[in-house]
Amino acid sequence: MRIIDAYILKRFLKTLVLVIAIILPIGIAIDISEKIDKFLHHTELTLWIILRDYYQHFIITYGNIFLPLALFIAVILFTSKLASNTEIIAIHSAQISFNRLLYPYFLGALIISVFSVVMNHFVVPNSNEKFSLFDRTYLSAKKGKNYLRDISLQLGENDYVFFNSFTMKQNRGSDFMFEHYEGTHLKYRLKASSVKWQKKDSSYRLNNYSKRYIYPKKDRIETGIKMDTIFDFLPKDLYYIDYLAKEMKSPELIDHIKVSEKRGVKNLNAYKVELQKRTSMPFSSFILTLIAVSLAAQKKRGGIGINLALGIGLAFIYIFFMKITEVLGAVAGANTLFLVWLPNVIFGILAFYLYWNASRK
Repeated sequence: MRIIDAYILKRFLKTLVLVIAIILPIGIAIDISEKIDKFLHHTELTLWIILRDYYQHFIITYGNIFLPLALFIAVILFTSKLASNTEIIAIHSAQISFNRLLYPYFLGALIISVFSVVMNHFVVPNSNEKFSLFDRTYLSAKKGKNYLRDISLQLGENDYVFFNSFTMKQNRGSDFMFEHYEGTHLKYRLKASSVKWQKKDSSYRLNNYSKRYIYPKKDRIETGIKMDTIFDFLPKDLYYIDYLAKEMKSPELIDHIKVSEKRGVKNLNAYKVELQKRTSMPFSSFILTLIAVSLAAQKKRGGIGINLALGIGLAFIYIFFMKITEVLGAVAGANTLFLVWLPNVIFGILAFYLYWNASRK
């Protein structure tokens, strides 16, 4: 690595940290101003609990969301500074081409992308879970769906379960029924007046149960007071809530999608969008970096201000477009892979055009 590469990479990372250090406190200040009355309403909330259980995860969650924008602003800022100080002209005079100049920028983008991928797939979901739990417990008017009624769930091609009601807090359901079919013919039915999920071994305890085996000529019925058995579902599978996708680490999310597809769940696009987004957003670091360098490498009348205004405008259009495609991708029947990656494709073409235009000058 040349001295100039180390110099640019160091400026790249230092400016990025500075921009993040400016953006996050502003976000925290705005959030505090909106929620201070709710914090004060709960007398059991101490400053330490708020910092530990809320703002620690706020920083991780929103810091990761702001990272692409912060990276873009950072590259615009210090590259415009290099151009205004004629340092880029000096670099070109030393026979360093525009293509070679991009090397430390893309190295920095690679570092940020790898960091963001690890955060998105493994760290942020854990923070999302704790952040959302605090929000639902103390801040949100909606405390979460604890009591469910008239539930049905397909476990596989031939197996179904039904509940009259289920209480998530106690993991207990009433009027439970399990049915097994062969083709269109019912072959086995298990009923219980109540059922409780036991977390220690992931089994279900059935009370006042009856088993019915259905044969061509006559049926066989067995009854009992108590029975422990295992089914291929967990209580959380009984309801479909989009925020659950954000709280699952990627291996868990992949398994959840596979199991749900096997059970016949029709629309899992919100989960698939979340999974695709965890990779597509880090990849945007390369596109935003190329756009930022191509815009800021030329010295312009108006200095850093015009580059920053143009760059931020493009970045917000990019982020807005990404949000639109995420919403469209969650619609039943949509191609999630195409829609989630569409903003990267379109702005990748724009980045290549700006790069081609800048490299000719």
